[in-house]
Amino acid sequence: MPRDIDKVIGALGSPVRREILALVWDRERPAGEIAAAFPQLTKPTISEHLGVLRDAGLVVMTAAGTSRRYRARQQTLAGLHAVLEGSHKWMPADDIPEQSLVDTRTGPVVVSRVEVPTDQATTFAAFTDPAIYSRWLGSPVTIVDGRFAATMEWGTEVRGTYDLVCPPELIVMRWDFEDDTVPVPGREFTGYLRVRPAGEGSVVEVHQLVDTPAQAAFMETAWGAVLGRLRIGVAAASRPGTAMPRRQRRPKRRSTA
Repeated sequence: MPRDIDKVIGALGSPVRREILALVWDRERPAGEIAAAFPQLTKPTISEHLGVLRDAGLVVMTAAGTSRRYRARQQTLAGLHAVLEGSHKWMPADDIPEQSLVDTRTGPVVVSRVEVPTDQATTFAAFTDPAIYSRWLGSPVTIVDGRFAATMEWGTEVRGTYDLVCPPELIVMRWDFEDDTVPVPGREFTGYLRVRPAGEGSVVEVHQLVDTPAQAAFMETAWGAVLGRLRIGVAAASRPGTAMPRRQRRPKRRSTA
């Protein structure tokens, strides 16, 4: 656990600083490249954010001539996630009828499987083309340099990295999520997504690694919802010009009163 937990939590209170930390989590980047990722902010503002991260021990800086390069100090966040996780994180959103379309089971991993009407290449593109992805998911998705992000209609932020993309069959990803905030880097969950041909369509199977029964139950619902939406919408989403509904914002859980 970091010695000055309040300073670390304070540094992580800014969405911009969390985004910077994600950028430098597993590779060193020059200050100019970091600033370029935030065109809406000035370079002095980015420098201030980097200074706060350094002061909290979350990044280290190395100088090479006039260049300043930054990389995350991953060990600083060791043990922090257990402190920050809220009691509702592993409580899945309710009222998701799509999950009934998907066969899920739990073993060493959570396995979710669904058959879809589109061919292997089209189905694979539905996970790598952000425009198509956004259309069938019903929520905005971005994919830039292997880093993906989405915001579900109940406010959950999903962020991660495609570590391996092997068209048209395999995607290996690391991802995490938080409600109403940007996930803190450093505790991603690993998933393996495979697309295989099946008759005139294809089969999508996800193997999601989990650590606890609570995580397993959550992942069954989460991947059930995602793959259920894929089955319902992938054919229309893959046809340019076809209108697709955008899901309306709603609370994560419905009132039972």
